[in-house]
Amino acid sequence: MNKQSNVYTIIYIVVLVVVVGAALAFTALSLKPLQTENANADKMKQILASVHVVPEKGAVIQDFERYITDMYMVNADGNRIEGNAFDINTAVEFKKPLDEREMPVYECTLGPNDVKYILPMYGAGLWGPIWGYVAVNSDGSTIYGAYFAHQGETPGLGAEIEKPAFSNQFNDKHLIKDGKFLPVAVLKAGQTPMNGEDYVDAISGGTITSKGVASMIDDCLSGYTKFLESLTSKAQ
Repeated sequence: MNKQSNVYTIIYIVVLVVVVGAALAFTALSLKPLQTENANADKMKQILASVHVVPEKGAVIQDFERYITDMYMVNADGNRIEGNAFDINTAVEFKKPLDEREMPVYECTLGPNDVKYILPMYGAGLWGPIWGYVAVNSDGSTIYGAYFAHQGETPGLGAEIEKPAFSNQFNDKHLIKDGKFLPVAVLKAGQTPMNGEDYVDAISGGTITSKGVASMIDDCLSGYTKFLESLTSKAQ
């Protein structure tokens, strides 16, 4: 075949595209299990961070299996739903009407009679999604710890939600007061809430992201109200 002809050029390009495409597809399929494993390990690390557990390098899975002693979902009535809580897509689940949600719960046992309940959250910041985990004490009322993350918030501003200086403010705050669910407010320094709920200081210069965190806490954790109330009843 004449290598200078248009037909040769077209055939060469087609063969090259097919070979390169097949190589890329093979590589992607080969790396997918590793990518999934890394994503799962990162999620486990974030969940553990909400209870102030920092795994040593290479020990994330072992520590997760050590501390997370049960996983399940609950509905808006606080009833337990069996299933694979870890694989629940919270981005999808928290967009559903409240009575249709299946919300994950991770039971964490830190020691004898020391159980925390870790609840995931998902919301929107300024530039993209934000998410997090709140660990609640066995009384169903007070927060033990929290962890927040983001996809693309501004460094030094909204991205500060992932820093302990912000998340540690949630320690010992109340989600239920006088038998009523009250989400922790996120307010500018110096401000106080109108309804008596507990509050933390917002990120300076990260107003929209801070409001996103507040909305996320309200929307996501309000779905757990009946579940939290059941914990409170057991603790009394």
